[in-house]
Amino acid sequence: MAGRGRASGPGGRRGNAGSPARIAVTESRVLLPYGDNRDTAAFFRITNSGGSADRLLKVTCTEADGAIALSRHRMTGGRSASAQTVASATVPAGDSLAMSPDSLDVTVPAKAGWQSGDLVAFTLHFEHSGAVKTLAVAVRAGREGT
Repeated sequence: MAGRGRASGPGGRRGNAGSPARIAVTESRVLLPYGDNRDTAAFFRITNSGGSADRLLKVTCTEADGAIALSRHRMTGGRSASAQTVASATVPAGDSLAMSPDSLDVTVPAKAGWQSGDLVAFTLHFEHSGAVKTLAVAVRAGREGT
């Protein structure tokens, strides 16, 4: 990246090295459930423009119909995948974490009645940055950027 790490900071540090994590959450979306299954997934892009890593510890949603969890998906062969609950996810300094159906996501028991275009409030809880609130747009799987 052009210009990254070239300016000296306090105490002779260069760039953002050693500065606190600065978290931004964008591209927030939650899939609408399919059929009778109420479990679905939410995805976020988490960007850390600070000089220190941070860790996503949990995600909460008062609009969900039960407990939600961070999970990681791995392909198991053919067209199947397995999901495993994870305790946290690192967001490296100066980098981003893009959740997707093929990697990290948030398992969400959807409330009945969510419709395409609805905004659903989530709070992402970080080890150093604390709580960051975002609105996720409800989308159908395979459409609208998923």
